[in-house]
Amino acid sequence: MNIYLPLKLFIILLIFCFSLLGTAQSKTPKDSISNDLNEVIITQNKKAFSNQNGNIKLDVANSIYNAIPNTLDLLAKLPTVQISADRESISVVGKGNPLIYIDNQKVGMNDLNVLAVADIKTIEIIQNPSAKYEAEGRAVILITRKLSKKDSFRTEISEVASFKKDYNNYLGFNSSFKKNKIEWKANFNYNQLQPWESHTIAYEIPLANITSNYDVEAFTKRAQFIFGGGLFYKINDEDSFSFNINSKLQKDTFPINTITQNKNQEVVNNVVTYSDNDGDKNFVNSFFNYNKKIKSIDTQLFTGLQYSNFDQTSWSQVQNNFNDTQFELAQIRDQKFKVNVFSGRIDMEKKLKNEIKFEIGGLYSAADSKSDFDIFYYETNTNEISHYDFKEENLAGYSQISGKIKQIDFSVGVRVENTNVNGKFKTDLLPLIDKNYTNFFPKAQFTFPIDSTKSISVNYAKSILRPNYSSLSQGATYINPYFLYARNINLDPTFTNEIASTFQYHDKSVKLSYYQNKNPVYSSFIYDEDDNIMTFKEVNLDKESGISLDFELPFNYKFWTTTNSVIFILEKIEDSSAVFLSSTPYLYYYSNNEFKFPKDYTFVVGWWGATKQNKGVFERSANFIMDMSVSKKIRNWNITLNCNDIFRNTIYKEQFTINGVNSKSRYLVDAHEISIGIRYSFGKIKETEFKEKNIDENSNRIR
Repeated sequence: MNIYLPLKLFIILLIFCFSLLGTAQSKTPKDSISNDLNEVIITQNKKAFSNQNGNIKLDVANSIYNAIPNTLDLLAKLPTVQISADRESISVVGKGNPLIYIDNQKVGMNDLNVLAVADIKTIEIIQNPSAKYEAEGRAVILITRKLSKKDSFRTEISEVASFKKDYNNYLGFNSSFKKNKIEWKANFNYNQLQPWESHTIAYEIPLANITSNYDVEAFTKRAQFIFGGGLFYKINDEDSFSFNINSKLQKDTFPINTITQNKNQEVVNNVVTYSDNDGDKNFVNSFFNYNKKIKSIDTQLFTGLQYSNFDQTSWSQVQNNFNDTQFELAQIRDQKFKVNVFSGRIDMEKKLKNEIKFEIGGLYSAADSKSDFDIFYYETNTNEISHYDFKEENLAGYSQISGKIKQIDFSVGVRVENTNVNGKFKTDLLPLIDKNYTNFFPKAQFTFPIDSTKSISVNYAKSILRPNYSSLSQGATYINPYFLYARNINLDPTFTNEIASTFQYHDKSVKLSYYQNKNPVYSSFIYDEDDNIMTFKEVNLDKESGISLDFELPFNYKFWTTTNSVIFILEKIEDSSAVFLSSTPYLYYYSNNEFKFPKDYTFVVGWWGATKQNKGVFERSANFIMDMSVSKKIRNWNITLNCNDIFRNTIYKEQFTINGVNSKSRYLVDAHEISIGIRYSFGKIKETEFKEKNIDENSNRIR
């Protein structure tokens, strides 16, 4: 039975009716919540990292990490967190792509780029999220911002000079102000960046007697304007509303140089390709939230609306030089991608007897994207024009009950999500993609205490991972006359079932988990024999499974604090189109060591890495990365010196055979960095009440 229409109407009516109900409620002054929100100031030194049931928390505000210039680089310092080379996605070792929350509010990658590090209090990696969180995620990265209550202001100005292959500069301004019931925040950052990257791929197609390899470098000049602001108004101690808007405007100029050797049968070509590229990436996100305490039924209500827009353009002019002759123009590629997302949600929470809490909620979201490209071919003097429209609607509802029965903590819930997808080229009469599916996602967790220092927890979860919207577009990047990087409009979501158990002893833990993935997404080769073009793009493989044993081992001795993660992982990826190599265990390790010295000096040295990975289809090389930093506080000044990737080891190697193509690749990222950061703060707010709730559960897909 199709529940899509009635569920959609129910969610919309619920949001509307409760918004009216909230407006009609009387205002009764009360100070209980104010007392609950008061911040406790601890004067003793706190550990930067803490561990509870395998969930790692970093105290950013009171550590050396508050001097890192941007949030993505800060997240990269956490155990198990991996930032992709293009800085467009985040993964957690053994968990895949996590959900990202700010103050229990769902956000995406673009929102992280507009969040000032100076505004962050703590970051926590939640390994076993409950049913209240979206089904799209096996882990949650929860960012908590600094909170305060007193009327005052605070302004912070920061400057970071970064030396990689080229010079990079980060200038930031962050300010907050509170007076009576009104509070506002504003931030502005201007970044002048020059990232560099390089990679090589050597592949062969034995059946076609083709061998090819290329070496490509990209030099980018990037200007970023990041700004945001928000207003919070407290109606009374239990009711409030807020409005927030943030944006990132980015301009890229990036020439790409490629050297290619291609052999097809007996024909050998040595080609130098030069691509002149310009691009823009602009993002804006705004939302309005309303919180209301319904006293007649003693229930906390939240309703909200959100709108997001992502607009990307890319223009390229490509020319090739065959066999040391002369450069000749090949193509002009003009590509545009835009996505708009509107959503509304409602959440209700009621506390029952005996510390039992019941929660229920729903969400409706609608995304509309347009992907256009226009390619002019100089050789034939022709144009290829294509317009692709994609629409997706999601309806979600959840119910959850949690609390404690005797000594056992529990959380049990279920989430139902309906998805309606339509994708169509404008020249076609019928849609290429037309899907409507409904799925249930149960989640449960139980924690059994052994004594005051030891406990065992068990959890089960089913989850889904949907491709981001730009992955479902028709964009492509020209590398050389024989090779393209492309997106895939036919990607399906990945479904995961996972069961895990954790043993906690004081602040140390060991966790055993097992998962199975259906339709995992990985990169693959598609060869067009007629045009002699290889396309590299993401596809759905058949299945994936894995088992891991995770040790979290923090220690503290006088002025030395160390946090260590050691994970033994065995993963197996299988697909009918791929050659199965082998599947053997590999080791991920992480260590962070902080030393507190007199006169407010802090020294940190950390490293992480992984042994060689054999995952059935893919074989990946070992790596080892080491970072160091030292920080000094002088009154309102904070000066930090960082050295990242000391040994220049950010090199990724991979090989696999799929669709009859044997491939070996090597990726180099410009991660070796020496930077000095200076931050000056004036004014003071001990606590703030500013808060917003991001209501779009798909915001991490807006890219």
